[in-house]
Amino acid sequence: MPVIGAWADRHAAKKRLLAWTTVGCVVFTAALAYCGRGDVALAMALVAVSNYFFSTGEALAAAFLPELARHEALGKVSGWAWSFGFFGGMLALGLSLAWVLSAQAAGQGAEQYVPGTMWIVAVVFALAAAPVFMVLRERASPRLGETSAGSGALAALRATLAQARQLPDFWRFMWCGTAYFAGISVVITLAAVYAEQAMGFSQQQTMILIFLVNIAAAVGAFGFGYAQDRIGHKRALAVTLIGWIVMVLIAALTASVAMFWLAAVIAGLCMGSSQSCGRALVGYLAPAGQLAEFFGLWALATRLAAIIGPLVYGVVTWLTAGNHRLAILVTGVFFVVGLWLLRSIDVQRGHLQALRSGAA
Repeated sequence: MPVIGAWADRHAAKKRLLAWTTVGCVVFTAALAYCGRGDVALAMALVAVSNYFFSTGEALAAAFLPELARHEALGKVSGWAWSFGFFGGMLALGLSLAWVLSAQAAGQGAEQYVPGTMWIVAVVFALAAAPVFMVLRERASPRLGETSAGSGALAALRATLAQARQLPDFWRFMWCGTAYFAGISVVITLAAVYAEQAMGFSQQQTMILIFLVNIAAAVGAFGFGYAQDRIGHKRALAVTLIGWIVMVLIAALTASVAMFWLAAVIAGLCMGSSQSCGRALVGYLAPAGQLAEFFGLWALATRLAAIIGPLVYGVVTWLTAGNHRLAILVTGVFFVVGLWLLRSIDVQRGHLQALRSGAA
């Protein structure tokens, strides 16, 4: 992604590449509808490719943030986007559930109705993305005189990493984000598993839990975006990380269903606000002429975190014969490390460094 981002910056092609990634995500998501019983390898490949297009497009879309919002409003605009995104996810989930329930009532089996959910998700994503390509315009100017990033992917990545290390506050935030996103990825990936295995939730309760977390996340992202612009990026992120630590302690130590629901609400609020806050802070610390490249580096960090977090959770449950409470408690370490790394970041100094780097 940093290599793709560098090419997009040099050619002022964020919107063009975003269009390709959107088409790729829609096509390969819809293609999942044609997977039948036994097509495990094909389905895994399609999920991987569609997720690749989605992740790349997510970073390209984020790179538009500093062009669309003033520096003093980055948190608010980022919060709007995350909030609407969570509602979009609930819309797709709700339509899929309605389709499944109606198909089951008509006597259809999973092999008949599951493919329809793939089409629902693909169509919702395509319709939601369409206004971007009708309204959004590319504001960056091409820098075609510079060396093309496509000449060598590894060399370009090394160059991006070397430049990022020259911006110490951005570099520290990369490590901070990797740490706390590892914890967030556990909640996103394994919340339903934890609810069923550790709390004994039924499938219906788990579905309600997913909706509750997403509603709380939408509220958290929207409301906390305003707070972030008011109290500052670093302080806002610190508050959300403390909230994550509190959530982990409640979820790990309580046997009360009511307290677990409280932990779920806290998780949702922190999920939306911390993801929104991270994106806004990257926009504040990244050089103006290299937004896609540096957001690509941020995407690299968060995707690495999405591997580390669930793997650590899985290893702990494996070594402890299925102790999910200990695994979620260990997950809290990621948020503690993120909070500790955040302490050394000077946001204003980092912003000035980014301005000087962009001017150079």
